[in-house]
Amino acid sequence: MLKKQKYNVAIAGATGAVGAEFIALLENRRFPVGELKLLASQKSVGKKLTFSGQEVAVCELTADSFKGIDIALFSAGADRSRQFAPCAVKAGAVVIDNSSAFRMDPHVPLVVPEINPDAAYKHEGIIANPNCTTIIMGVVVWPIHQINRVKHIVVSTYQAVSGAGAKALAELNTQQRDLVEGRKPKPQVFKHVIANNIFSHDSKVMDNGYNQEELKMIHETHKIFQDDGITISPTCVRVPIARAHSESIYMELARVVNLNDIHQVLSRATGVKVVDEPDNNLFPMPLDCSGRDAVLVGRIRRDPSVANAVSLFCCGDQLLKGAALNAVQIAELLI
Repeated sequence: MLKKQKYNVAIAGATGAVGAEFIALLENRRFPVGELKLLASQKSVGKKLTFSGQEVAVCELTADSFKGIDIALFSAGADRSRQFAPCAVKAGAVVIDNSSAFRMDPHVPLVVPEINPDAAYKHEGIIANPNCTTIIMGVVVWPIHQINRVKHIVVSTYQAVSGAGAKALAELNTQQRDLVEGRKPKPQVFKHVIANNIFSHDSKVMDNGYNQEELKMIHETHKIFQDDGITISPTCVRVPIARAHSESIYMELARVVNLNDIHQVLSRATGVKVVDEPDNNLFPMPLDCSGRDAVLVGRIRRDPSVANAVSLFCCGDQLLKGAALNAVQIAELLI
């Protein structure tokens, strides 16, 4: 654990969608920042971003960027994390990395503070932030797992374009405008048109038929829960939503489901808000959770044919709990 009054913080990937959330969260959560260093590629050098009412100039991300830095928040892609995170550690910083670069490294803890906070203290300089879909599923499934072990999960995700970054968000806006104005949308960031469309997640499909995003949900959940015995079958889909992922989750549990117990444990769970009003047809929606810290959960119901199975629906802000917020919460654990 770090013990100081102020902490020098670097953000690698400061001009990206997650980088912007890092800056806002550090300010809004009153993280005790001493010096804030904003890092990005050479093309962004000199650009000024605002933090706590002051303009901070963006510097180029290099191997020498981390002198005097205590905590380095990375969201610059896996390649740059592999290249520059070791440099930050060598300079004395603790790296909290939002990419996939180190998640499955056995020497790197993979942390969701609501699930395995103690793992953060076992770092060797780098702590990995899980994939957005894994985090959103995990904070809802974990409380249930504590009272009735989860044996099998079938999960379908409906993933916002924010997961592909700022350029993808701009592409959705452009394509929606093209459709309204009678022009044919042209995909550039994605392989397919995203406006008015859905398609299988845009990650490589592996030999077993699952894409990389789906495999992340399997392997990362096993590591975070420390339970490889949970079988998980994901289907990940991209949808034309700007922000916030949704997930439909079916779980088979060790014992017969008691819905009242599940409602109660989710109502008490940190980082979770139950939105489950059948009479009003009010359940979690991406619009309602965009910009919110909590993962919303509802549609909680027993499977009519399997006594030990429960289904639910959840939504979480991909840029917040699915990325930047989780990383800042890890930093808060360290201090």
